[in-house]
Amino acid sequence: MHSNDAIAALLALGQETRLNAYRLLLMQGSKGLRVSEISKRLSVNISTLSRHLGQLERTGLLQSWRHEREIIYAVHDSGMQELINYLLENCCRESGEACERADPSQKT
Repeated sequence: MHSNDAIAALLALGQETRLNAYRLLLMQGSKGLRVSEISKRLSVNISTLSRHLGQLERTGLLQSWRHEREIIYAVHDSGMQELINYLLENCCRESGEACERADPSQKT
């Protein structure tokens, strides 16, 4: 990931509607949700929501596909992982400490 891509992804998540949409879709997993359902759950009109979802998709955080007359959005798994990896790429390098990456599957 390049710094411009990371900046675009962080800017996209820095808006309340987009952050709420991303978090909602994160809970849904790979099956995603129809735009109409996202609109209903977030109480945002479809035309406004479509612009927000499009921006998240352009940054690589979401993916979409058409099912009949509806567009379905889901989290693009590697998008957020690439962003996190970019942010942690040089973690603790100057201090000489080992950097532990956050892994929610590992319990301490």
